[in-house]
Amino acid sequence: MSSIRALIFDVDGTLAETEELHRRAFNETFAEEGLGWRWDRDLYRELLKTTGGKERMRADIRDHGPKVAPDDAKIPEIHKRKTARYAALMAAGEIALRPGIAALIEDARARDVRVAVATTTNLPNVDALTRACWGKPADEVFDVIAAGDMVAAKKPAPDVYLLALERLGLDPADCLAFEDSRNGLLSARAAGLRCIVSPGPYTADQDFAEAGAVLDCFSEVSTIDRLRALFPVIA
Repeated sequence: MSSIRALIFDVDGTLAETEELHRRAFNETFAEEGLGWRWDRDLYRELLKTTGGKERMRADIRDHGPKVAPDDAKIPEIHKRKTARYAALMAAGEIALRPGIAALIEDARARDVRVAVATTTNLPNVDALTRACWGKPADEVFDVIAAGDMVAAKKPAPDVYLLALERLGLDPADCLAFEDSRNGLLSARAAGLRCIVSPGPYTADQDFAEAGAVLDCFSEVSTIDRLRALFPVIA
């Protein structure tokens, strides 16, 4: 790697610790639908190994039945209502960026380093987060957004990172990825990206052997100069 020309961020668990809010939105939606589902923390930790909310619902039906379950055709509509509930919770102020994230993005902007998102979550969730945390729509915070509803295969497949790189018009060698989970790390690495990981409560026990660095907190790399100190080979 000879330069840093772009930073590519995962969203859930990376930009903000969102998983508890997602779990709450799922459970409240399940209750409203009368499904009899409730995902506790241990079950949700297991389900997070499956990327994508609709896919998680199907995995729960497949692996933990029998239960009162909707027809598969109804899952997208239930997930759509969950997404709306999640956005409402964030708009009410129940979310904050992880330490170091805002400072790093601000410093990148000041140094003409581009910023992008490569996430399994859908575009409305990205937009809800940026409006809650920055007071702006996602396309005013990030130069490029590659979301899970834009690609054929979700993480750990590389599709969403490859889409971000295509839209940035950059080589993987000129970019750094930021993740909190093993699936995200594998996705970034499969796209040829060096990846910095800072795990969260739901991912702390995962294997990050392929990471360029594993940090307790993104505040350790809250500026471009700190990134360069972490990776002395980059300019």
